[in-house]
Amino acid sequence: MNQMQNRATRQDEHRVLPVGTLSRGFFGGVLMGLANLVPGVSGGTMLVATGVYGHFINAIARCSTFRFKTGPVVMLGIIVLGALMAILLGAGTMSSLVMDHRWVMYSLFIGLTLGGVPLLWKMAHPMNTNTMVGLVVGLVAMIVLALLEGTTDGPVFEQSSGWLLVLTGAAAGAAMVLPGVSGSYLLLVLGQYVVILEAVDSLRKGDAGDAMGVILPVGIGVIIGVVLVSNIVSVLLRRARNATLGVLIGLLLGAVFGLWPYRAPVKPQAGDMIRGQLIESQAQIDAIDTGHWASASFSPSIAMVAGSLALIIVGFLASLAISRLGREDTA
Repeated sequence: MNQMQNRATRQDEHRVLPVGTLSRGFFGGVLMGLANLVPGVSGGTMLVATGVYGHFINAIARCSTFRFKTGPVVMLGIIVLGALMAILLGAGTMSSLVMDHRWVMYSLFIGLTLGGVPLLWKMAHPMNTNTMVGLVVGLVAMIVLALLEGTTDGPVFEQSSGWLLVLTGAAAGAAMVLPGVSGSYLLLVLGQYVVILEAVDSLRKGDAGDAMGVILPVGIGVIIGVVLVSNIVSVLLRRARNATLGVLIGLLLGAVFGLWPYRAPVKPQAGDMIRGQLIESQAQIDAIDTGHWASASFSPSIAMVAGSLALIIVGFLASLAISRLGREDTA
């Protein structure tokens, strides 16, 4: 990682970054934006996979401390542009795909996530005790988070307050910077996942009034979270490289535990509790958005398992191919 950061820093000193690096930055931003729409998938992982994670951390650290240089500013702008485009255009589609074709999408996401492991593993060599301890800590943290997400529908909030939305944005922004940590996981735990996706989709459709009441405070929180965590990670990578890389590898591996694909939404019935509300009539059932339905595991068919394995391999190979675009920056 030090080598990656040093090379990224040297390139950032130039006034114009290579076109290939900028292209990977935009592609990484697009993948980060799409990843942050899906619970269990990490936006930071996508930046690692495209080989621009070091550039992103360096750019945030420089810009947030007012050490502006053309290279970091342009790279940050390119990544943010790609992420915003993906979020605006993909919020409605991605939520629908995940709800209607969960096993297909999650199998693909497992492959994409695991595809970032070889890159981090290579950067962590030579490993030592600190690396392994960090790996275990990160792995356990993600397993706990996966279990938490699998057993809760999030806290019940009658209304999304401004402070809660800022907190939610800060949590999601922090997760964007950490490979293996899913921002959407945290949105689910805080009970704001569907609220934010619906606001983004409303904005895309031109209904900016109510949507901005959600998006503005969340955006402020995202900036706070990204800036704080980027600077912390930047310092840790300089001062405790092995332990920090171990944690990142553990987070990446542990993220897979939250991506079990063989779960499906279950239509609520009278007598169920949905987000703290007792369901007593068919009218209430019909009014519940599918994003609020509980989910339950099911036994997959042999064909479905084979399809999942194929999609995992496709995602893994795609992630490896993407990382090779940045080989000169990450080797």
